[in-house]
Amino acid sequence: MLLSDLTPGDIGRICGFCGGDKAYRQKLLAMGLTPNTEFEVIRRAPLGDPIQIRVRDAYLSLRQAETALLQIVRVTS
Repeated sequence: MLLSDLTPGDIGRICGFCGGDKAYRQKLLAMGLTPNTEFEVIRRAPLGDPIQIRVRDAYLSLRQAETALLQIVRVTS
């Protein structure tokens, strides 16, 4: 499942990463997007990009291209 499939208010969990550059995966990990971490979708921009999420009491705005590496599951909607 992709982060773009979730709607504001949904809670998801990061399962891992699929492909991508190792340096970019390290950047995502440094932002707190580690496996088994839950996050909440706060809002999305009018055209759908970027998406704001809350993870570990921090708010992040991520572009869809940035989130394409994340493997996630929906916890609640």
